[in-house]
Amino acid sequence: MLTPRVLTPALTTRALNRALLDRQMLLRRHAMKASAAIERLVGMQSQAPLSAYVGLWTRLLGFRHEELADLLVDRSVVRIVLMRGTIHLVSADDCLALRPVVQPVLDRWLRTSVAGRLPEADLREVEAAARALMEERPLTFTELAARLGERWPDGEALARAVRGIVPLVQVPPRGVWGASSQARHVPAESWLGRPLGDGSAAGDMVLRYLAAFGPASLADLRTWSGLTGLRSVVKRLDLVAYRDEDGVELLDVPGAALPEPDAEAPVRFLPEFDNLLLSHADRRRVIADEHRRRVFTVNGIVRATILVDGFVAGLWRIERAGETATLEIEPFAPLDSAARDALADEGERLLGFAADGAASHAVRFLA
Repeated sequence: MLTPRVLTPALTTRALNRALLDRQMLLRRHAMKASAAIERLVGMQSQAPLSAYVGLWTRLLGFRHEELADLLVDRSVVRIVLMRGTIHLVSADDCLALRPVVQPVLDRWLRTSVAGRLPEADLREVEAAARALMEERPLTFTELAARLGERWPDGEALARAVRGIVPLVQVPPRGVWGASSQARHVPAESWLGRPLGDGSAAGDMVLRYLAAFGPASLADLRTWSGLTGLRSVVKRLDLVAYRDEDGVELLDVPGAALPEPDAEAPVRFLPEFDNLLLSHADRRRVIADEHRRRVFTVNGIVRATILVDGFVAGLWRIERAGETATLEIEPFAPLDSAARDALADEGERLLGFAADGAASHAVRFLA
């Protein structure tokens, strides 16, 4: 059993903020391929099918829509339910390695939310039938429910169960910039032509999480992954430990950089559901508690946000009227002129990327 070496002094909220921004590639844009960035980030939350495009644009130099679209079409990356039981954009390798590790999250969901509503049916037979149907052609869940309903009562409940039992990839053109499609599904092994891993990648997953989001506590790790029982995994790893200002132990990979707390953090536009905001139990390192209710809605939406000096400082959205696309920026508090100018400049660049088909662009600050 390994005991993490505790390092001092305690890390301030600002120090944790700069470490997180650095590891999330938000202190500067990186000259990196999108595929490498997606792996470095251990995937990107992708409940909004196109959010990852803005997430990559804000992190990478010269990122183009076609780069991610091509990765989806050639099956180098996929969109699949993983951490927290939510849809993530991940590399093909991570899809196969990580899905067995996080399967207990889906098993828990099946037990607590689905099992009591299922009709009498052998779920192994249902799984085999569903796999065969979706390997024949990609199906929406409505289509799958109808086909299962031809053989068993309540096909809708069975299709819901299949979501947690079978690792299902949402196939293109879903998630392809400029295209539109309902979510249609194929088993990951069939889509990628390779079997799932053996579930032994939990330790590697923890190390990669810390490299992308650390230093972080066990509670943070549970929040990001949705998994319980990770203490035994952590005990087998060679880690270092810090303390935050509240005395909470924060784990990290040895040698990981910690930028200076006063390192410059440029303004950034984050898309909906960005994992920067979703991957810690204590999110004060990036968003103040009083602002969370404005970002995280009661119906589960995580709004697109702006970062000013490294912290969430407001919301943004693009509104279209005719041929004009307007970026509306809604700060949580008055901004100084330097921050407004920086957001306006970066906002113009965002419009050039996210609303490139509009004839004209405008940036508007809301009260």
